[in-house]
Amino acid sequence: MQYLADTTFAPWQQDNGHVVLNTKPKILFCDLRLSPGESKTYLYRETIPSDAPPSYRGHAVKYSYKITVGTQRVNTAIKLLRIPFRVLSLSELPEVAACNDSVDLSPNNPFMETQHRETPLDVALQTLQNLTARRSPNFYNITNGRGRVVRFCLFKNSYKLGEDIVGTFDFSNATVSCAQVSVALQSEEHISDEYRRGKAITPTLVSYNKHHEMCMGLKYSHLVLPIPLHVTPDFTTDLMTLKWRLHFEFVTTSKLVEMPNETSINWQGPLVLDVETMIWDLPVHIHPTTTPPNTAQQIKYNIVI
Repeated sequence: MQYLADTTFAPWQQDNGHVVLNTKPKILFCDLRLSPGESKTYLYRETIPSDAPPSYRGHAVKYSYKITVGTQRVNTAIKLLRIPFRVLSLSELPEVAACNDSVDLSPNNPFMETQHRETPLDVALQTLQNLTARRSPNFYNITNGRGRVVRFCLFKNSYKLGEDIVGTFDFSNATVSCAQVSVALQSEEHISDEYRRGKAITPTLVSYNKHHEMCMGLKYSHLVLPIPLHVTPDFTTDLMTLKWRLHFEFVTTSKLVEMPNETSINWQGPLVLDVETMIWDLPVHIHPTTTPPNTAQQIKYNIVI
């Protein structure tokens, strides 16, 4: 989106890249005179469209937001101050029943306090909370050509920024020995066909937090993988799509390794193992957090003209 401005203040003309969203400039004051020690306060407010893309710094695409403040004295050039900020989008949430604007037909009781009507933001945040708090354990039997490797349980599929991805590994009924397991949280950057350069069709993968464990001889284990607060949740635009997944790597052996039991006195592990690596990917959904960090932090900037 881009609005035509009726002023010479056009800071986007100096930027590199393509302007996706550009609001109309607002004049906060004119012909301002301040005495030594005097100060004035002005309020600037702008609404970001609900379909605007979130802040994102990827391999081939970058979405960044900033507020540009310009001041000018008579017969001098305009001084610009660019203030970057982060945008989290709620546009990828499931559709919510649009019944909040309907007329209230309930009996009117003058002795009861007026109920607060929910705004679209309140409904979206409540939907986000319900979606990420819902637990629906899913079990996955992971096998290769020789048999069962492990039974993995993921307690839910939708998460918020800053949450921990928690799962369990069950090796008790495995027919294939697993020596070690690695799990990484990965983002997938898919560029739309009309904007893709070259013949590469595979998405760009970026790995974040990783879980690594030696599991030889274990019957049960667990996975705890924190989601960083600085990453970008799922989103889709005409230019690209960002998805998330759990990337598993299982190092298995060609035969079962006998482990010591309660009656064993001495046990020595095998000196050489014939191993192979098996890869498995599990899609997950990451959504914005309902309590963004630094929400109450105030930052002051000075413009010298």
